[in-house]
Amino acid sequence: MAIESEVLVVGGGLAGLTSALAAAREGADVRLVSYKQSSLHHASGLVDLLGYTPDGEGPIVDPYAAMPGLPDDHPYRTVGVETVREAMTLFDDVTDYRGGHTDANALVPTHGGTVKPTARYPAGAAAGLASDDRNVLLVGIESMTDFDAPQAAAHLEAAGVPFDVRGETIRFPGDLRADAKVTRYAKLLDTNGEVAVRGRTRGARDALAERVNTVHGNERRVGFPAVLGDQHTDAVRGALEDRIGADVFEVPMGPPSLPGLRLEEALFEALKEAGASVETGNPVVDFDADGGEIETVYVEKNGARIPNRADQYVLATGGLVGKGIESDRESVREPVFDCHVAHADDRYEWFDGDAFGDHPFARFGVDTDETLRPLAADGRVEFENLRAAGSVVGGYDFAAEKSGSGVSIATGYVAGNTAAMEVR
Repeated sequence: MAIESEVLVVGGGLAGLTSALAAAREGADVRLVSYKQSSLHHASGLVDLLGYTPDGEGPIVDPYAAMPGLPDDHPYRTVGVETVREAMTLFDDVTDYRGGHTDANALVPTHGGTVKPTARYPAGAAAGLASDDRNVLLVGIESMTDFDAPQAAAHLEAAGVPFDVRGETIRFPGDLRADAKVTRYAKLLDTNGEVAVRGRTRGARDALAERVNTVHGNERRVGFPAVLGDQHTDAVRGALEDRIGADVFEVPMGPPSLPGLRLEEALFEALKEAGASVETGNPVVDFDADGGEIETVYVEKNGARIPNRADQYVLATGGLVGKGIESDRESVREPVFDCHVAHADDRYEWFDGDAFGDHPFARFGVDTDETLRPLAADGRVEFENLRAAGSVVGGYDFAAEKSGSGVSIATGYVAGNTAAMEVR
């Protein structure tokens, strides 16, 4: 027996989650299937709309104002500026992110000491904005080599931030192993678990604040790597602020990213509330189509092929990095529904000779019509009931533009909404 739904979303990243959420909130019976863990645990947790133009100009102050000037085949041009705004309103409705009060990008310091233009950021990063002129102390943890606080501070100074900044490195109380996972630090602070400090035990929050106070001067803001709790981040930051006497913020980190995992949790909770069903850990391995429409997709589970049928489908499997687009020495392809991906026959034309040049492969993905249905090489619609969302869509370089999250949310919103309207 096939598993039935009205809308089936293939892919569990930001685009897939947004698609499923948009369709479910429109009243559709939605099912999401995903092979691997969401890519959000690799993400910084920041939500970028558009930080730079395709030509590298920026940072952009107002991403919405810049969108009409993008190339015609850019996904933002396909869905339209006002639709991007609607999509971000949905995102704001289901998360506790900051930045929705303005069209302007915020400038958020990162663990490498760069300043990133971003449209939405977690509440825990709010006190760290680079537009704030209050002085900053960055605190690194000895066992967390991914965040070198003195080096990050030096890079921020070199970037010309409008505040004094310095970095100090301390040992995390309790002397966790050097290979301890970031979730271990977060759990200790979440629960305020007891740690041993100089032969006596005390709560982890007090102990951490005490160690910071040995290096804290008159800085009005103190930044930590993003490990300040998982379930109770506000309480952890509040406790540290009381004991240190300064505003506390988290600096976005590389993978595994607690802010990314928190965002994933918020979106899955919103999906649950909207009534969508989710299955992860099993890949889509085949499909049947008839008369220009997809009829069934097959999910492999414990060696069996489980049929899933829906009226409408959304492809949100990622791009080259996420294996939603695959390539070898001969060709580039979309592996789930075998949708067309435009590329030069000569693979040496897929990239630029300059390592930092304009690489065509960065824009590989399916071409779509105005409702995000993938198009064949001759311009016809591949499948009437399939829409694409996220980085499986071509026409933009999300890494150079700093636009990946925004395109995922905007195209996911359109794909999910349109699919829901088709079944109503």
